[in-house]
Amino acid sequence: MKKTIITIAAIATLAIPAISGAAPAKPGPYASAFLGATMAQDADVNTDVFASPPAFRDRVEFDPGINIGGTGGYDFGYLRVEGELSYKHSEMKAITDRDTGARYRSVDGDLGVFAFMANSFFDLHNDTPITPYFGGGIGVATLYMGETTGVDNSGIRQTLYLKDNDSVFAYQLGAGVDIAINRKISLDLGYRYFGTSRATFDKDWAQSTDLKYESHNMAVGVRFKF
Repeated sequence: MKKTIITIAAIATLAIPAISGAAPAKPGPYASAFLGATMAQDADVNTDVFASPPAFRDRVEFDPGINIGGTGGYDFGYLRVEGELSYKHSEMKAITDRDTGARYRSVDGDLGVFAFMANSFFDLHNDTPITPYFGGGIGVATLYMGETTGVDNSGIRQTLYLKDNDSVFAYQLGAGVDIAINRKISLDLGYRYFGTSRATFDKDWAQSTDLKYESHNMAVGVRFKF
């Protein structure tokens, strides 16, 4: 992930001098693709089991992961409206019992998020090829929980969460800069705060796990006007 972040920074640094004299991209339909990093926030995970004890309350920490996707939309000049497909993936780093403070070691688990969003962004055009923007969107996200295990304090590897998925409401807010290479191609450097309502994983009738997903996302994209 460090290599990915360094690569993104290098691309942006090398691109800016080459496009310093370019004109802003013209209005019209467009498509884009982006790649970057996602930093999933610590999640409070609740698990109900039809046995004793009746419930577990954990806090899950994640490693930085990948954020990839694409958009298609229309630029009206100062307003852009688009549809976005994206995928975010993070490996679980640590799991701590919120009630006892017990920490599971050697955690093996992951969480993937596939989202379809409807976004609107406002472009702050000026006399330079660099256009700041801000906006957000709403949509639907499907969260994919992998089977998750961890080693408890007695040295026994426990199955903590079962493999399952759930589709929930999603939202995002973001800002960035669009850097025009020419009137049809531009470079997009963006940040998004992404969140969902609480997802419930209950594939096994005897166990139900729920969590709310939130993440900070940075990406470099290329936008093409038609």
